[in-house]
Amino acid sequence: MTEDLETHYGGAGLAERIADDLKQAGKDPGALTTADLAPYDEFHFRGRAATLELARQMALSPESSVLDIGSGLGGPARTVAEAFGCHVTGIDLTRAFCEVATTLSEWLGLAARTRFVQADATRLPFEDDHFDAAMTIHVAMNIPDKLALYQEARRVLKPGGVLAVYDILQGEGGEVSYPVPWADGPGLSHLATPAEMRALLSAAGFTILDEHDSSDESLAGFAAALGPDGAQQAAARSPTRILFGARFPEMARNQLRGLEERRLRTVSYICRA
Repeated sequence: MTEDLETHYGGAGLAERIADDLKQAGKDPGALTTADLAPYDEFHFRGRAATLELARQMALSPESSVLDIGSGLGGPARTVAEAFGCHVTGIDLTRAFCEVATTLSEWLGLAARTRFVQADATRLPFEDDHFDAAMTIHVAMNIPDKLALYQEARRVLKPGGVLAVYDILQGEGGEVSYPVPWADGPGLSHLATPAEMRALLSAAGFTILDEHDSSDESLAGFAAALGPDGAQQAAARSPTRILFGARFPEMARNQLRGLEERRLRTVSYICRA
């Protein structure tokens, strides 16, 4: 699975490509903000706004120790560290993503408050009762053993700690059309339904405090981002093209169709350990 994900997401030379793209857009890589990087490193539905929305429900303080499970390029980790002054540890299965995330944190002067470790989300390399809070954003779609994912999150959280989950789920409108950003085909895609998510989180030892289906907001925001020209033209302009290349236009069309036809749902959960 590790090799399959490495192949799908790639990452070679990614930091350099992001820097070049920023320069072409008139940005100085030496004077960036987390908002400047958000189009590149927060490519989940509703992006940075969704990250902050989720984080506000996590009761964070500068003393909080936070785990970001499936941290990708580190965008959510940096946003949370900057907004709340806390320390965030990110783990990701893709080594290249961890390396790029570390570089981007150095660009923004956030290296002291963020760190990134290559690790398996179903076998976390941390002791029990270690973190005050944890979050996972658009990650479980690639993880078949979701119960192990949430059991590990429960294990490393201190009693009473908060887990914030924001993921793409299987909707009632039918099977997903591929490719999509998390998978070129069904072999890498493992979507749970909302009912399955409730059962999984409960079985892992969490109490669900809040569940929010943001699919309508995701559809509106994604459709607006694509604009009237459609996915092909939008993909040529989108920073996300740097990660997915020529595949991105079709991925964007399939995501839009998935939301429109309720094949995909975006749902968040706030849970107490």
